Amino acid sequence: MAQVLVALAVVALAVAVGLVLRRRQTVQAPTQAHYEVPAQLDRADFAATAPWLVAVFSSASCTTCADVVRKAKVLETAHVAVVDVEFTANRALHAKYEIDAVPIVAIADDRGVVRAGFTGPVSATDLWAAVAEARNPGSSPEPELGRPD
Repeated sequence: MAQVLVALAVVALAVAVGLVLRRRQTVQAPTQAHYEVPAQLDRADFAATAPWLVAVFSSASCTTCADVVRKAKVLETAHVAVVDVEFTANRALHAKYEIDAVPIVAIADDRGVVRAGFTGPVSATDLWAAVAEARNPGSSPEPELGRPD
């Protein structure tokens, strides 16, 4: 009988130690997508000669992307080029700029420095105001639009 009690005590102690050790383990968070606007664009990657570039990283299967591209196209002038960087047609650019979620809008100057950008859906008003502010600082009542936090 004493042997049975000792065996039960050893089993109970092993179970308690196992539970304590299990609770101490930290669970790693799953890998998250980099849903970020690039900080710099190589202007040679885009068929655009205008001083300002609005690059919309998109996907043909994304309805939100189509809406963002439509809103951005209205901005196209002699001073602002708008380029739709669709995933299927431009996989290399998506890889180069580490775009793994769409839509992403990057507003870059003539040197490729991204002055503002958006991830996800964006209103036409916010997009247009961000381009105006990038081109002419102080022209927007909300100069922080499209700027990183």
